[in-house]
Parts: sequence; structure tokens; C-alpha cells
Amino acid sequence: METLIPVINKLQEIFSTVSAEIIALPQIVVIGSQSSGKSSVLESFVGRDFLPRGSGIVTRRPLVLQLVNVASPEDRKLTASGDTGIVAEEWGSFLHCKNKVFTDFDEIRQEIESETERVTGVNKGISPEPIHLKIYSSSVLNLTLIDLPGLTKVPVGDQPADIEQQIREMLASYISHPNSLILAVTAANTDLATSEALKLAREVDPDGRRTLAVVTKLDLMDAGTDAVDVLTGRVIPVKLGIIGVVNRSQHDINVNKSITDVIQDEMCFLQKRYPSLANRNGTKYLSKTLNRLLMHHIRDCLPELKTRVNVLTAQCQSLLSSYGHPVEDQNATLLQIITKFATEYCNTIEGTARNIETSELCGGARICYIFHETFGRTLESIDPLTGLTTLDVLTAIRNATGPRPALFVPEVSFELLVKRQIKRLEEPSLRCVELVHEELQRIIQHCSTYNTQELLRFPKLHDAIVEVVTGLLRKRLPVTNEMVHNLVAIELAYINTKHPDFSDAAMVSASVNSSQGEAPQDAARKWKPEKAEDRPLEERSRNAVSSPPKGHIMNLLDAPVPVSRKLSLREQRDCEVIQRLIKSYFLIVRKTIQDSVPKTVMHFLVNYVKENLQSELVGQLYKSQLFDRLLTESEDMASQRTEAATMLKALQRASQIISEIRETQLW
Repeated sequence: METLIPVINKLQEIFSTVSAEIIALPQIVVIGSQSSGKSSVLESFVGRDFLPRGSGIVTRRPLVLQLVNVASPEDRKLTASGDTGIVAEEWGSFLHCKNKVFTDFDEIRQEIESETERVTGVNKGISPEPIHLKIYSSSVLNLTLIDLPGLTKVPVGDQPADIEQQIREMLASYISHPNSLILAVTAANTDLATSEALKLAREVDPDGRRTLAVVTKLDLMDAGTDAVDVLTGRVIPVKLGIIGVVNRSQHDINVNKSITDVIQDEMCFLQKRYPSLANRNGTKYLSKTLNRLLMHHIRDCLPELKTRVNVLTAQCQSLLSSYGHPVEDQNATLLQIITKFATEYCNTIEGTARNIETSELCGGARICYIFHETFGRTLESIDPLTGLTTLDVLTAIRNATGPRPALFVPEVSFELLVKRQIKRLEEPSLRCVELVHEELQRIIQHCSTYNTQELLRFPKLHDAIVEVVTGLLRKRLPVTNEMVHNLVAIELAYINTKHPDFSDAAMVSASVNSSQGEAPQDAARKWKPEKAEDRPLEERSRNAVSSPPKGHIMNLLDAPVPVSRKLSLREQRDCEVIQRLIKSYFLIVRKTIQDSVPKTVMHFLVNYVKENLQSELVGQLYKSQLFDRLLTESEDMASQRTEAATMLKALQRASQIISEIRETQLW
């Protein structure tokens, strides 16, 4: 199983190069309060002093520390100074400093400090962007650890007021994933029951299956006290165990005491103070325990990790395919996109599109609804006699007779009034054209939505296609409107009273007379009004002329025609005859318009666009001088394709590395 940790290190490097957080690899996450001794524990694993030190928050970015055990200088064949042939015993490398080897651990510390300040500045702020450091040494065990900023309570200097919350959220994002082992560091000279590290670990790992507690600074406990109860788990039980260590003192750091000597002193201290527990505590035991735990954890996570990588590889391949391949043949690419759009547009009208809308009517279905529901019901709601009063009918009859009284209902009055009613059909007919035009415009957006990747890939081509289709629709709109206008004008041009469905005037007249209970000879019977003002106009005028009051002759001539009065029996009959004839003829014309307008719209607008769309697009866009401009990819699409290609390459490499692990290596 020793090979499992290097495998995870390789995977970590692969995914770090693409900034991928979609794969949570098995790793050990180190958390603790400020000055709890986290840095000393990590340095003791390496045996070198390489981490920044100071007051306040020193670790301000996650440090991904990979320890790689190397066998011997002869096997490594890595030179630290070019072609000089000097072989390094121990060295480090940063992911952000490619091909650069650090043999001086003071330089490693300086690089960590400068890289931290490059991202976070000098104001003691923090950043979730990790620093990746790999250290090769024959004295280390294979480990992958992540050092996180220490938990703090009070902002210092220029730190933001919510620095505590920021740090807690960063720590939680790392330790909450099931693939992370938690190394909770607490100083022995503090109350373990109030440990912030253990409290945070328990929040995400309540069963403690992923938590290992480390108690530092055993040598700094108050005189007369010891940590036996703590180390044996009688104070706070931790399933993975509690391991105590002794850190370097500040004096040891000041005099540059080697970590090897410090570890030797630690062993002596444990043998003296905790003889029965010495073999289960100390830095070396902690390092071996972490190595063992990490290997077993990797083994347990490996099947799920392999499945996750395979699933993401398939998803990434699909995503990359949706972005399309780089354009090699501009002619073929442009023609393919134009043809695809035109086909999708026509199919949407015909109802055979690949992507059927389920939330609302679209395309041809909506056009059908406009014809037979919106337009049809609007026409049917128009009453043949709406806006036509009895007085209007009577006035038209009288105006049509001129100066002579009429013996029969004049035909001119019928034509005048029925044309007025027929004219009312023009507005809803033109509105029908407008609604269909709007739907044809909406289909452009519908097709763009379901061809998103291709059209988003070439935004200028998308805009050009929309402009061409919109222009074609705009060009056909006045032609269609003119034809619909002509349909109404045709009906107004000739009132066909011989239409087979039109009611016979004589029959209507007879029906009216019959309904009023009069014989034909009674139709001329005079009707005598009860009041003078209700008398027929002729009678009042005749009486007024025969005996006009003195001095009022001119006033009679200037008197206005009355606008309302009771009608004579004949006037009532004549008005009803005209109204019945108007209604009969109007219904004939309305039925014709209701049938003709949809056919006109289909022929002059919808079908024309369907038949000429592709040729219009090709004619205006398929020009060699436009290829470069139209097929210019958007920056976002090009960037997304590059990211997807890089991610796919990383996932394929990861899958290859995992597949190389043999079953025998897991035990």
C-alpha cells in the first residue's frame, strides 16, 4: 500500500494544474488555533525548519504539503544546479514555480511568504487559493497534508472584522468532505474540553471516524500535572486516537537546534514522564500513524474515486463535444450552421422540430391558434349591427331617396350601410397578420435557444442570421397586409345581392310585414302620433308652411332635423328590412374573410418564408469576404473549450493512473 500515497500525490498535481475542485482526494487536513503548534508538528515530519513564523496569523493560504520518500541519491538522478552534477539530498518544489528546485529550505520559507503576499497582500488577510509544495527526502514518510490558517478570535491590524468567520468557512470547506482525515491540533497547556479544533471537527465528523487529535507542548504543562488522562482518551474520546508530541521551544529555534536533536529530546522526555505511553506518542509515531491511516483511507476511497473520475470524464467529453471542434473548413461550417438553423425554423412551423416545447404553444401550433381561436373568435364576436342604430338606418334610407318620397326601400341605402359594417372586418384581419408575424419572429429566438452552443460560439453569425430572418419577415409584412386589405376592398367593391346565401329582399319584406300583422294594403295606413313633436316630419313641415306664425318663416327653415322621435309603422318596417338584409350579407362576407385571411397569411408570409429562408440566408451570408467575421468565436466559448479540453486531459490522465493500481497493491 506504500504506493497509494504517491498515486494520490500525482492526482493532486494533475487536478491542481486545472484548478479542479470537482475531485475531493483523500488527504490529511491540519487544523488548530493560533500558536497551537501546527507549524512545529509539520516541520517535525520533514525534519527541517521551512515554514514562516511570527505573530498573528502566519499561515494565510492553504498549504498543500506533499512529502515524498526517496530511496537514495543514486536513484533520484536529480541535479539541483543545472549541469554541475551536484545531487541534492533533500529538496522542494512549488507547483507555481515549474522546473525550479529549492535545496535551501530558507528559500522555501521566503517563497511561501512572497507567494502568500502576492495573493493576500501584506494586510494579514487570508485567501482560499492554495500553495502546493512538494518536499523530497529520504527521512520522510509519504504523506499529503494541508496546513490551514489557525483559528482566531480577534482581528489584528488590517484584518477584516469577520476574519474569524472567514477562517471557519475555509476550514469547514476542507474538513467537511468525507475523503478528508482531520488532524486536530491542541496545546496541552490549554483545556482540551474547550479546544476549538476538536469542536469544529466534531461539527463535521460527529462520530469521530475521520479525526485524529494531536496534543502539543506536553513539556509546558503546569508543574504537578500530566496528560495521562488526555492521552488515554478518558477526557475526550477520539476514535482514531490522541497522540502527544513535544514541540521545539523558542530557545531551540533561536539557537538553531536541529529537529533531529529535538526529536531525540522528545523521546527522552516521553520515556521519563510517560514511560507506559512513550511508544504510542511522539513525532515519529505520529508520522507513522498518519502514513498508515492515510494509506487505509485511500484504499477505502479508491473505488468511489475511480467511479467519480470515470463519470466526470464522460461528462467532460460530452461538454467538449457540445463546444464543437475548431473550424477547419469555413465554407462547410458556415453552410452547415445556416442549413441547420433554416431546417429547425421550418420544422418548428411544421411541428416536426427535435425539441418540442411543452410549457406553451410555439411555432405552427401557435399560428393555428391565432387563425382559429384568436382571429376566428374575434370575427364571431362582431355583431353585424354593432354601431348601427335605427336612426342611422332611417337617415340612410332618406338620404338615398333624395327630394322625392320613396315607394320602396332604396337599394343604395343597403349598400351604404352594409359596406360600413364590412369595413369593420379589416382591423381584426390586419391584427391577425401582425400576430402571425410576431410568432414568426419568436421562432427565431426559439431556434437560437435550442442551437445555443453553435450560435453562442459564433455571436456575430447569430446576430447576422437574426438580422436576415427579421429582414425577410419585415419585407413580407407589407405585402401580406396589402393583400388582406385587398380582400376587404374586394368585398366592398361589389355587393353581390344575387349571392345564393343572401336573403331575398322581397321575402324579407314579406316576413317583416307578416310579423307585424299587417296586410300589404294596410302598409300605407297613416299613423297618428299623440303629440305634435312625435308627428312625421312631412306632416309637421306641411302644417307649418300652410299656416306659419307671422315673422317666423325664416326660423322654420333654420330649424334642425330632429334626431330622435317615434317611427311610423312604415319606417319601422323599412328599418327592419334593411337590418335583416345587412345581417344576412354581413355573415356571408365574414365567413369569406374568416376563411380567406388565414390562407392569405399562409401564402404570402408563412409559406414564403419557409420556402425562401435558406436561400435568403445563403445569398446574404455565404460570402467569402464575410467568413472570417461571421466565424469569429466568442472569447467565452473559446475559453470554455480550452478549459474543458484541459480538464478532459487531466481526467484521462487520472483515470490512467488509477487503473494502474493493481489489486495486490491495496493490501
